Formats: sequence, C-alpha cells, structure tokens
Amino acid sequence: MARIIGPFCKLCRQEGMKLFLKGKRCYSDKCALARRDYRPGEHGFLPRKLSPYGLQLREKQKVKKIYGILERQFKRYFREAKRVKGMTGENLLLLLERRLDNIIFRLGFSLTRAGARQLVRHGHFLVNGKKVDIPSYSCKVGDEISLKARSREIVRIKEDMKISQDREKAPWLEVDWENFKGKVARLPKKEEIGLPIQEQLIVEYYSR
Repeated sequence: MARIIGPFCKLCRQEGMKLFLKGKRCYSDKCALARRDYRPGEHGFLPRKLSPYGLQLREKQKVKKIYGILERQFKRYFREAKRVKGMTGENLLLLLERRLDNIIFRLGFSLTRAGARQLVRHGHFLVNGKKVDIPSYSCKVGDEISLKARSREIVRIKEDMKISQDREKAPWLEVDWENFKGKVARLPKKEEIGLPIQEQLIVEYYSR
C-alpha cells in the first residue's frame, strides 16, 4: 500500500496550517507549527510569492497530504469527479470525504487519518457488519461503521476516542460512543468539511 513517509511536521509548516498528521502532538504545545510558524528550510521565514501555477500546485499537494494519498490515486479521484454530475471540485472533495479511513477519523476512533488507515488495514472495523480492510472503501449514506468487539479494549483507540470527544463533530455523521459505532447520516456539504481548500485551483491545475 502506498503511503506518505517522512517528517510530518515539516508538511504542516510547508503548508502553513495544521494538517493533524501527528495525533496527540498536534493538540499539544509540542506542535512544530505552533513553535515555528514559518516554512522549513534556511529561507523559510522569508515571504514567498507564487505564480498562478504555483498556487494550483500547492493546493493540490496540500489536499493530497491532508487525506494521505499519492498522485496516481488522486488523479483517479479527479477523473471520477469529472464523470459525476455537478461541480468537479466539490465532487472531488466529496469522494475523498467518503473514504473509510477519513470517516473513521471524523468519527473520532483515531486522531489521524494515517492511524485510521492502519486500523482499517488490520481489520479492526466492520461496515454494515462485514469486515472491510480497504482504507479507500467508499462509504454510502446509511452505512454503519463499527469497531470489532475484540478491538474495543485497545488502549490506543480508547485514548484517541477520549481526546476526540472534545473535537468538533462532523454534522453529517452520527456517533454512538458507548457502542463504538457510527453512521453516515447524509453526504457532507462543502462548508461542513471544515478545511481551507480552494478546490477550483485543483480543477484548474488538471485542466491545463
């Protein structure tokens, strides 16, 4: 399985925003962006002026980092978004939000999408009562995501859930903390995703 490797904190500093890639560290004073709010590198503190192409590229790279996917898979999502009726940019974000690893992150069973991806790959979650170990599985309205009974005592999951209860909840998901499950109540709206993404720049990048 392809995955992003390397120093995650540098990715946040490069984009100038928290991407929440390091779990508990992102919620503490140890966050690298909180301590050094400038780009990594010798000249990171200097202002940077980007060309229109540079802005488009940076936006695409930012979204890839947020959802933890690589270029080939991202292109497939974009082609699929173009085929679906509606605005291509919004369709793209909707496809990314429907990924199983993202929904598990949104429900609060993990503090990072990378952590949620690992849990899915290890077979800890059920979708409508059946084991699904594909992080890119696209969930539909009405799907119920639950944690396996034998996985409910994993310390890491319980700690992440405790921290997640203080996070803002995704209004398009229903969470049942006591029974370790959640449900896709409806599809999210663009403004409910809660990420500073200019999806039109991504459309312009791939439309060159």
